[in-house]
Amino acid sequence: MKISSPEFSDNGFIPAKFTCEGKEINPCLEISGIPADAKELALIVDDPDAPAGTFVHWVVYNIPILGLIEEDSIPGTRGVNTVNEKSYHGPCPPSGTHRYFFKIYALDEKLNLREGLSKGGLERAMQGHIIDKAELVGLYQRSKQQAGVR
Repeated sequence: MKISSPEFSDNGFIPAKFTCEGKEINPCLEISGIPADAKELALIVDDPDAPAGTFVHWVVYNIPILGLIEEDSIPGTRGVNTVNEKSYHGPCPPSGTHRYFFKIYALDEKLNLREGLSKGGLERAMQGHIIDKAELVGLYQRSKQQAGVR
């Protein structure tokens, strides 16, 4: 399985449009090589470089089998991010360049999970059901005049 984006390459810089310095909307994501026996997908986007520990930017699950997650969309059931919002929270590092991991999981059954799960809750629910996974890493560094604002 593979996840990619027409907006940025793996280990490439995420355009500002998808960050706190832009529209703060999710980028388009393309998913290929989904196993034939997959019943649904789940997505976690996080930043392991955050000063207080991994910052979760987006949690979505109960995603139907699809090859494209559109820009500025909600492809499934919304989980909560680190700031307890049920939405995409764009990259906004306080300093330096951070890595943002877009992780897609193919699951062997429909889990029918309720809205509002955290990353940890989703990971526990997926245990024993992940048949494939892939990740895309995007980088972001805030412009100098904006650093430290948020």
